[in-house]
Amino acid sequence: MLIKTYAGAVQGVDAQTITVEVNVGGKVATEKNFYHLVGLPDNAVREGFSRMEAAMQNIGFKMKRIKTVVNLAPADIRKEGSAYDLPIAMGVLAASEQIDGSTLDQYIMMGELSLDGSLRPIRGALPIAIQARKAGFKGFILPKENAREAAIVNELDVYGVSSLKEAADFINGDLRINPKMVLTRDEFFDQQNIFDIDFSDVKGQQNIKRALEIAAAGGHNVILIGPPGAGKTMLARRMPTILPPLNLHEALETTKIHSVAGVLPPDSALIANRPFRSPHHTISDVALVGGGSNPMPGEISLAHHGVLFLDELPEFKRTVLEVLRQPMEERRVTISRARMTVDYPANFMLVASMNPCPCGYYNHPDKECVCGPAQINRYLNKISGPLLDRIDLHVEVTPVSYDELASKEMPAESSSEIMARVIKAREIQAERYKDAPGVNANAQMSGRQVREFCEIGQAGRMLVKKAMEKLQLSARAYDRILKVARTAADLHESENIEIEHLAEAIHFRSLDREGWAG
Repeated sequence: MLIKTYAGAVQGVDAQTITVEVNVGGKVATEKNFYHLVGLPDNAVREGFSRMEAAMQNIGFKMKRIKTVVNLAPADIRKEGSAYDLPIAMGVLAASEQIDGSTLDQYIMMGELSLDGSLRPIRGALPIAIQARKAGFKGFILPKENAREAAIVNELDVYGVSSLKEAADFINGDLRINPKMVLTRDEFFDQQNIFDIDFSDVKGQQNIKRALEIAAAGGHNVILIGPPGAGKTMLARRMPTILPPLNLHEALETTKIHSVAGVLPPDSALIANRPFRSPHHTISDVALVGGGSNPMPGEISLAHHGVLFLDELPEFKRTVLEVLRQPMEERRVTISRARMTVDYPANFMLVASMNPCPCGYYNHPDKECVCGPAQINRYLNKISGPLLDRIDLHVEVTPVSYDELASKEMPAESSSEIMARVIKAREIQAERYKDAPGVNANAQMSGRQVREFCEIGQAGRMLVKKAMEKLQLSARAYDRILKVARTAADLHESENIEIEHLAEAIHFRSLDREGWAG
């Protein structure tokens, strides 16, 4: 008997339907050679036979010793992972007439079997659910742990089951399972802007807070330079609390990536807050940008619509930092393999931190640096010019004094107050770039758009000229200064870029100054 069940294969952050064809019947040469699996399966899919056989026996079914051929179509797409256990097992049971297979074509099924017949959670449930709705399936049968994640897709019945036995009883009509219901919009808005940290926790550092506000308002990349213990990491971790909230489309896109990578929190339906990713400096280039023999999203894709924080930037391997350059420009990563090419979105904001020298105390107000000029230059030159070219704000972080730490004055501004100004500035930019596809913030302006939207007066031109000559600013800093000044003007709701906006932008170009990046 021939039975067809349906599954999903994830490629990149999207899925496509896989037809599982199971034919049971005919003679076999030997009892040991009765099961044949074709359709480009990997080892995890092949090993599913042993899991299925044990699971069937432990719940009262049998893997009959008659010729069984399973084809995973289309046969030119490599099938990877253990999540095909459930659709193959259900197909075998139906084809061997142990369950009723008349309704199997209405569902997509995915799940990894344990030997006792229970189901383990899978990766990529959300993109598979989206594909199931697109392909017109009535429902999606999957492990209970993934049900909330898949249920955010409207117009698709999602049935969470805990075992192969439950799935079989449901298909037979012996067990009634209510579809999992998630009110997507309510879930999304209930979870938004819930943070354990806040900018009001930070004493002093007004200059740094201002820099991060500008970075958030314009989508600018930022690097914080300062001695150990000055608060660089503490400030960077609070960056998501002042970024504009995700909209529903961005939340779905971000959740898809985390679903594919298998890092979605348990029983989570939707990522409602902007992600913050902070990989260790020992990370490999593949782990950062994505890839591998079975391509998976990297840290920069997991930071999509959020913040990628690289602490102690010069300690990262140079090859790792260099692979960042193209994704920062194109806001996506393309992974090419012999059999496939996948795209992962990577529209992230880079926040980096570093010590100014190997000992950490160069330019410190109180402690003396023990590094020689050659050591300092060698340390700073670990970061290439092309990478620095993509970072708009270079901010010096100085230690907070005892008086500021012990002060009991009014608490600092909260994240919500700063976020309100950031949102207003982003609304101004959205109106400005409404006719420019792919540009949503000032940091994304092209050279032509900089000339169009960042006009400055005669006094402003003189200030920039003097700054470039006196501070030995490089030519690459010019456009960056104009972009940051445009954001500072937007925060003040000023149509024109004024002198004070330019002065502020020039102030935040520390690494372009003579004596820093020699």
